[in-house]
Amino acid sequence: MKNLKFIVLTCIAVLSFAACQQDDDLEFVATEATDLAFSTTFLDNYVLNSTVSDNLAERFTWNNADFGVATNVTYSLQAATLADFSDYIASDELYNLGNTSGNEIPVTVGQMIDLAEAAGLDNDPATEASNVGSLYFRLMAVVGDEGLPTMSDVQALNVELQEQTEVIETGECEVDILYAVGAGLPTAGWDWGTPVELACTQDGVWSGNVEFSADGDANFRFFTVSGDWATGRNYPYYVDAGYAIDSNFENAMDDDNNFKFVGTSGVYFLTIDTNSLQITLGPAQGDGTCEFDVIYGVGAGLVDTGWDWGNPAQFVCTADGVWSGSVALQNNGGADNNFRFFTILDDWASGRNYPFYVDAGYTIDSELVDAMDDDNNFAFIGTTGTYTITIDTNNLTINLD
Repeated sequence: MKNLKFIVLTCIAVLSFAACQQDDDLEFVATEATDLAFSTTFLDNYVLNSTVSDNLAERFTWNNADFGVATNVTYSLQAATLADFSDYIASDELYNLGNTSGNEIPVTVGQMIDLAEAAGLDNDPATEASNVGSLYFRLMAVVGDEGLPTMSDVQALNVELQEQTEVIETGECEVDILYAVGAGLPTAGWDWGTPVELACTQDGVWSGNVEFSADGDANFRFFTVSGDWATGRNYPYYVDAGYAIDSNFENAMDDDNNFKFVGTSGVYFLTIDTNSLQITLGPAQGDGTCEFDVIYGVGAGLVDTGWDWGNPAQFVCTADGVWSGSVALQNNGGADNNFRFFTILDDWASGRNYPFYVDAGYTIDSELVDAMDDDNNFAFIGTTGTYTITIDTNNLTINLD
């Protein structure tokens, strides 16, 4: 009887061990995701300008992929210049735009430009290469650490490298453009991202409308090469060269002996004449007469400005009753595409919003709409890029070109 009990218990133990061993061998196999796809609403065309390389070109988004089991998923955004991805290089960061366990990866204008150039595009109108073409993107999802990858469908995006603007030179100078930065130049500051540029307008003459501020240090310096501090020309440089310098300027007597603006803050026509050895200031020049010499713009939609009076956009009187200026506008589909016009620098009360112009009977470009925010600002809904805005009080129009 004891032997029978022993045999029964042994059988139970063996069966239990076998059952446990089978449990240990069970594996949960994730199936391939069938719903891996972008959720982004893509633009019909992406206009790319190298002056805003750090700006967002597109935010690629997607929903969680369903692999049939709960598991960690890593998503990778990949790019190529050919639709079949035959030029994709796994080890090259140019084609690999980011990895995440989340649901979005941003891509900058600069990254798009690098891809476009790899595709053979360029923005020089003098070459045969096109400035328009397509780039291709796909999403890869991997389960766990070593799972097999699942790929989304390839998404083609149309891109356009904004062509270089032809510089019309009316004179010959030592350098085509003389640059200036400094605290006395509110549109520039001590920042090489937005220097004042004086064009060579006659032989040996640089000139242009420049905004000066007497607030704070009010200092600045000229440079022959953009971004190169070693090419600076300060106040003593011109004194030693025999120049007669306008009384609105003096030696800042700081560490660099910069220029200091001591006049009334505003926009002036600055001339540096190497023939007569003079640096002069005069009234801002335009081809017409307006209520204000300059209308200013600030707002998130103005790429180089933001809601900051330190670097306002400027629209100069170019004809009787007409203001015009070139600005970089961005449209990211949110509250960061709004802006407003102002008639007085630094004066929020002088603002002119979208309803102001509508109530005055203006016809406004369709790419500018009421932002419907607290101030009813303008909102730019077009393709991010550089445009000329013209405010015409004669024809009651605001146009984008």
